Amino acid sequence: MHGQFVWYDLMTSDPAAAQRYYPQLAGWKTQKFEPSAPDNPYTMWTVDGEPIGGVGKITTEQAAMGTKPAWLPSVHVSSINDATQKVTSLGGRVVHGPMPIPNMGSYAIIQDPQGAAISLYQTSGPTQGFDGTPSIGRFSWNELMTTDYLRAFDFYRQLFGWEKTGEMDMGDGNMYLMFGMKGKPFGGIFNRDAARMANMAPNWLPYIYVKDVKKTVDMATRAGGMLGRGPMDIPGGIIAILADPQGARFALHQGTSQAAATSSSQPKAQKKSSAKKTRKAKKATARPKARAKAKRAAKSTSRSRPKAKAKKKSKRR
Repeated sequence: MHGQFVWYDLMTSDPAAAQRYYPQLAGWKTQKFEPSAPDNPYTMWTVDGEPIGGVGKITTEQAAMGTKPAWLPSVHVSSINDATQKVTSLGGRVVHGPMPIPNMGSYAIIQDPQGAAISLYQTSGPTQGFDGTPSIGRFSWNELMTTDYLRAFDFYRQLFGWEKTGEMDMGDGNMYLMFGMKGKPFGGIFNRDAARMANMAPNWLPYIYVKDVKKTVDMATRAGGMLGRGPMDIPGGIIAILADPQGARFALHQGTSQAAATSSSQPKAQKKSSAKKTRKAKKATARPKARAKAKRAAKSTSRSRPKAKAKKKSKRR
């Protein structure tokens, strides 16, 4: 469906290590993409036999351009040509493509007006995207850190048809806007802290839904990953922000039984709701080979760090 997240690419310096690392945490399997060249292989991540993303190696050219290990989400579009034209008309930039993916569809990498990279994917057949319902082993939240959250949302609203599903004050007037479709949230958008994150480029951070965040964090760090923030309790669940052994950043998300029943577990938004209550209380007494080639033209912008989140959380506590 147009506007739904459908694929997640990991470009890394060591694909073999990544293929050993992530299956331990998310229960993923791997499947070779046979058409890829022996000197530039691409491997897909699968859940219950269904591909959800892939991993490829950062090339020498990419490394020379400053590309770092990072995740890049893809959003389904009904027409890749129409979508890329719209990107330009809305003030964004087409970094690479559109280009065909044999037997699968077409693909393009873009940057929004603030510079965050994301990809567009038009499939050649039916595809199942994220409809806002968390599922173990899959990505359950997509978070954009930017410099102008209102302009960024307006760009994506016009491009993908996303709707505003909510907005919360994280404190000191810092807002967090939740977006999605048909009333179900897909993720959130917030402004980076100019004082502490001035050197951080706007970027997307994907959350993986797991059964037990604390146990998964333990596995992740024992396997060589780095814990950025957390685990942090939030109303409706627990989250943690990490980086894999090669430096690609990602997040973990666990919902409580109540959150799972309502399918509304929202990582950052829930923390903001808690912060609001805390402030009131104080006042009263908180893709395959084609994708790998495409990445050569795109510098990684996925260097998200959860400093703002953690500091907001500490205030609440």
